[in-house]
Amino acid sequence: MAVVKVSPKYQVVIPQEVRESMGITPGEKVQIFRYEDRIEFIPVRKLKKLRGFLKGIDTTVERDEDRA
Repeated sequence: MAVVKVSPKYQVVIPQEVRESMGITPGEKVQIFRYEDRIEFIPVRKLKKLRGFLKGIDTTVERDEDRA
């Protein structure tokens, strides 16, 4: 786990290993929100970039008889 410092302008630098593993590039937008007692950053991905990310997922699920 990396530790970062908040600058006087309330800026933080995302560590290189995290940026690379998440594919975050300069200028990319991230959502930030508070969850309980922590801050979370979520990269905003374009819908086109997400195309096919579920390829190969198992879609077989048991359904109740009264469901379509």
